[in-house]
Amino acid sequence: MAELRRLPPLREGDWEWQMRAKCRGTDTATFYHPENERGPSRVRRELQAKAVCAGCPVVEPCLRWALAAREPYGVWGGTSPEERDELLRAGRRTA
Repeated sequence: MAELRRLPPLREGDWEWQMRAKCRGTDTATFYHPENERGPSRVRRELQAKAVCAGCPVVEPCLRWALAAREPYGVWGGTSPEERDELLRAGRRTA
């Protein structure tokens, strides 16, 4: 579970993009790995999730939210937690 202290402050309209998300109504198990999932099964599940994200009209605000919230779990904005960590590290190096 994300630490609530780390979440960015909410502003009106922050979540409106979710109403247009392609993943809306999709089983969340597609986007969040079960405990101890490793190897090929995890890669397959992440690829399925990223395929949903690939055609999503709100992939950019989704990724922005996940980065701002430092979302530690699941596929958000077409990225895995590890990929988001790398984006955040790269941003700190260039800042």
